[in-house]
Amino acid sequence: MADRANWLVWAQFVLLGLLVLPGPPLWSSPPITAVAVLLLLLGAAIAIAGAVALGRELVVWVAPKEGASLRTTGVFRFTRNPIYLGLILATAGWVLWRARPELGVVWLLLTLVLLIKAHVEQYRLLDAFGDEYREYAERTPLLLFRRGIR
Repeated sequence: MADRANWLVWAQFVLLGLLVLPGPPLWSSPPITAVAVLLLLLGAAIAIAGAVALGRELVVWVAPKEGASLRTTGVFRFTRNPIYLGLILATAGWVLWRARPELGVVWLLLTLVLLIKAHVEQYRLLDAFGDEYREYAERTPLLLFRRGIR
């Protein structure tokens, strides 16, 4: 049976697609462009590190792949959701670079979807890994700051 929370995955991809809406930037400045590029590169590096660490166990759905192992090392020592964190940072850089207010709204919605998805996903991981995941969650933030399961 399909997980009813998988609508979050579809929302995520729709919002990512909306970030490429056409239109010229409304402003441009070298310092903002530099920050945008740094956010884009940092976010991409974090997301790629998370994807590489998961390897063949990477899935887009909220539940882990059957038989997957819990990752707690590498980039997963710093955040339980490096791919989501990386996407948030990289798309923030993209929005800054593109300088379009409507893309800022899309970014806020995407960030909200990824936060909800991370919260839902932690319960799927708790079901799959039990106390091992609970202990990991107590020492590792969901994204950047919040530890534990709430």
